[in-house]
Amino acid sequence: MPQLANMDRAQVEQLVREALRDRWSSGNLPSQQATAGENPLVVNVSARHVHVTQQDLETLFGPGSKLTVLKNLYQDGEFASEQTVNLIGPRNRMIPNVRILGPTRDYTQVELSYTDGIYLGIELPLRISGNHEGTPGGVLVGPHGAVNLAAGVVRAQRHVHMSPKDAERYNVVDGEKMKLRIDGPCGLTLDNVVVRVNPKVKLEVHIDTDEGNACHLATATHMELTKA
Repeated sequence: MPQLANMDRAQVEQLVREALRDRWSSGNLPSQQATAGENPLVVNVSARHVHVTQQDLETLFGPGSKLTVLKNLYQDGEFASEQTVNLIGPRNRMIPNVRILGPTRDYTQVELSYTDGIYLGIELPLRISGNHEGTPGGVLVGPHGAVNLAAGVVRAQRHVHMSPKDAERYNVVDGEKMKLRIDGPCGLTLDNVVVRVNPKVKLEVHIDTDEGNACHLATATHMELTKA
């Protein structure tokens, strides 16, 4: 690395861009899996990401654009795409390289952590995906254009995806809330884990990066999901 005294403006700006990229574009944290039970419990940390409509995708990346698979996610058919966008908040602060998850959806939504919201100057409401009533907006910037969202920037409510068979095993129904106990050096219990039942999904809990960091999920020794 060049000495600070000998660096020109362009070099300084490049280092700042690299530091911001490293700070804000981290991927998903490691998942953990409980070994007991007929259908093992998988807990994944969901890093900040964007869901987009096909129309908004084409605004951001150009007419006819399609999402390109970078990495398949745990749920069948879902993936992290190669495409990323920059997110600008009301303080004109930016989080670069926010990854788009595929496939495209019927709505555009940005899911952030509480810490991200503080940085951007946004008071993030806690919402289940798709519930945008009364939520703040932001600006998404891609290589071809920008999308000014009037709403849809949220902190995702922690939740568990499960099939009807899993719901029967846990004796819960869609929309019910459960408790997730995570044992380990930083063990904790998370309340209000919302049940989302769908016949096409595998059993999986989603928590955000703040929650994953708080329990240091990678060091968890045991996890258990129970009725509230």
